[in-house]
Amino acid sequence: MRLVLLLGAAQTLAWGGSYYMPAVLAAPMARELGVAPSRVFLAFSLALLLTALLGPAVGRAIDRHGGRWVMSAGNAACAAGLLLLAAAGGEAALFAGWALLGLGMAAALYDAAFATLARLLGGGARGAITGITLIAGFASTLGWPLSALMEAQWGWRGACLGWAAIQLGLCIPLNLLLPRPPPAALPRPAAPPQPGEAPRAGWRDAALMALAFAAGGFAAAALGAHLPGLLVAAGVAPAAAIAAGALLGPAQVGARVLEFGLLRRLHPLFSARLALLAHPLGAAVLLMLGPPGAVLFVLLHGAGNGVQTIARGTLPLAVFGPAGYGQRQGLIVAPARFLAAGAPAAFGFALESLGAWALGLTAALSLLGLAALLRLRAPPAPGAAPR
Repeated sequence: MRLVLLLGAAQTLAWGGSYYMPAVLAAPMARELGVAPSRVFLAFSLALLLTALLGPAVGRAIDRHGGRWVMSAGNAACAAGLLLLAAAGGEAALFAGWALLGLGMAAALYDAAFATLARLLGGGARGAITGITLIAGFASTLGWPLSALMEAQWGWRGACLGWAAIQLGLCIPLNLLLPRPPPAALPRPAAPPQPGEAPRAGWRDAALMALAFAAGGFAAAALGAHLPGLLVAAGVAPAAAIAAGALLGPAQVGARVLEFGLLRRLHPLFSARLALLAHPLGAAVLLMLGPPGAVLFVLLHGAGNGVQTIARGTLPLAVFGPAGYGQRQGLIVAPARFLAAGAPAAFGFALESLGAWALGLTAALSLLGLAALLRLRAPPAPGAAPR
């Protein structure tokens, strides 16, 4: 429980001071620097691409050394990026600051935390992974108002300094309180060893997972940027669209509570399949019912997104085991990170051209991801009779 509270608190603050920060600070930042807001979000997207590139290396470092110092270094890099943004006088410093933030996010956010838990708890990390996502599910709930408050009091530069102080003064000490990891174990094969087949089976399972996470991650990133606008395009009044969109966070947390309770008795593959099915079901409801279906759509999409976040950590652990988890998981989620960086722009173009029917794109991708997971078979529990 102490481990979950430490990592959960550190994750909440780290997300608030990095990923969720531009939603509030991008506009005033752009005004003062004399650039279009789209340039700030371009720098943010490039930072997300950098996290995808660095993910496997960060995971490999956690496999070898544990997460205490790796994640603390990530917080330090985030703080350095925020300090550079606070001192920025032009576009070059803007992009450099976000590059440092991208480096930090690769080592300080969920995927690094999942690898840290797998390194500490081995195959029993599933409950802890769910626990930290339950706590950090409120990162936007805390981060957006805190960013707005600091910006109102000190300006956007002062807000960047405030978040840098939080990264250094709270996140790093919380991560340094994590226990030392046990000696590293050697990786085990992902499938029953058969001559010439085990390596191919392992790559096949990893590729199926990567496809599923990338497909689901595209929908999550696209709607994270465009949910209110999508609802308005579906005929929902602007005020009602904001009210319905506000249910996204509670839906995510509620689904994670369900995963922590009922679904934890089942294999993570079952949860991952349900998560990818939820968005297409919600899309069908909204497209068929129009505005009356808005709330149910947000609830279904949010629930699926909430469980998908957990599945990114728990499914590779269940299929491949804890040895070498960090590097393998970094490779598996890299395509999802790449797609997430471009999803807001791509879905924005689709929304302009197709209106609410742009949901057909995200629904089709989610169904493709579900088809990939249907081809994946849960390995039998240790000691189970072969089937």
